[in-house]
Amino acid sequence: MEIYLVGGAVRDQLLGYPIKERDYVVVGASPEEMLNQGFRLIGKDFPVFLHPKTHEEYALARTERKIGPGYKGFSCYAAPDVTLEDDLQRRDLTINAMAQKSNGHVIDPFQGQKDIDHKLLRHVAPAFSEDPVRILRVARFMARFAPLGFRVAKETMELMKAMVSVGEVQALVPERVWQEFSKALTEPAPQPFIKTLYECGALAVLFPELQELYTQYESIADPRSIGQHSYLAVLEKAVALTDDPQVRFAAILCDLGKGVAKEETDGGIHKIEALCQRYRISRAYASLAATAAAYHLLCHRALELDAQSLYMLLEKTDAFRQSSRLDQFLLVCEADFQAYFGLGKII
Repeated sequence: MEIYLVGGAVRDQLLGYPIKERDYVVVGASPEEMLNQGFRLIGKDFPVFLHPKTHEEYALARTERKIGPGYKGFSCYAAPDVTLEDDLQRRDLTINAMAQKSNGHVIDPFQGQKDIDHKLLRHVAPAFSEDPVRILRVARFMARFAPLGFRVAKETMELMKAMVSVGEVQALVPERVWQEFSKALTEPAPQPFIKTLYECGALAVLFPELQELYTQYESIADPRSIGQHSYLAVLEKAVALTDDPQVRFAAILCDLGKGVAKEETDGGIHKIEALCQRYRISRAYASLAATAAAYHLLCHRALELDAQSLYMLLEKTDAFRQSSRLDQFLLVCEADFQAYFGLGKII
C-alpha cells in the first residue's frame, strides 16, 4: 500500500497558496484493507474513506470509463492493480494531476509544474471532453488564477468549444452549474469565469441572459458613448468593493435594469427571476439582484428625489426591515456608478 497527497494541495503548495484541505490517493490497497486499518467508508460511487484520526479523505486509485451522457455517465474501476499514473490521468488539468510522496518528492507525469511556470490551464488527456463539469471548473480556476497571469491553453479552449458544439453542457444539472458559479463569485476575479464561458460558447447555452448583455456591449463601436462602460466592468468594481458573493452576483445582472437590450426594465427583472429559478438560486441572491437591477438608476438620482420618492426607494430596497440589505444594494449602485464612468479596466 502506498499513499500520496494529490490534487489541489500539491498545486497550491507549488503556487505558495495556503492549503485548505488535503486529499490522498491510496495505491495497491483493497476496501477490506482500508476498513481493517480503521478507515471509514463514505464513498457511494467509488471507494473513499475517512482517516480514523485526521478525518481527511483517502480514495483508492481508480480509473473512469464513459458509459453515458453528462457528468454522471461514468463507470469507475478501483482495485489494487490501478497505478498512480492511471489515477492522475483521469484528472482534469495538468496542474491538478500531480502527487507528492511523504518525503516531499513530487510525481508529475503530465508536466503540471511546467504549466504552472508557464501559467497555463491545460487538460491532461482527451478524456477531458467526457465531463462537461470540467468546462465550469476551468472557468472557475480562471476566476482564481487569472490575477496571477494564467490563461487557458489554446488546445484546451478548442476542446471546450467542441464539447459545447456537441451539446455536452446541456447535460449539466442546475445544482452543479450554480455550485461552480457560486464558488467563482468568491474567487479573487470572477470576471474571467464569465469571460471563459463566453469564449468557449457555454455562456450562450447556460446563461443566455448574460450572453445577450455581453454581446450587446461587445458590439458597441464606440465605448465612449456609454462612459467607457463594458459588461464586466460593474462586476470588476464590485470585486474591488466587497467579497460578498451576493453583491457580486447582483453586479453581474444589474445591467438588465438599464434596457441595454432595448427592453423595458420589467423585462430585465423577469429574466433575472427566470435565471434564478432555472438554477434554483437562493432567494437572498435573487431578490438582491432583482432589486438592484430595478432601482440602481433611481439610486444614482437620490439627491434629486423628493421625500415621497426617496421613501419609496428605501421601502423597495427593504431598508426599514434589513439595513444590511440596503448596504448590499448601495454597494451594487456604487460599483455600477464607478464602472459607468470608466474608473478601471477589465481583467
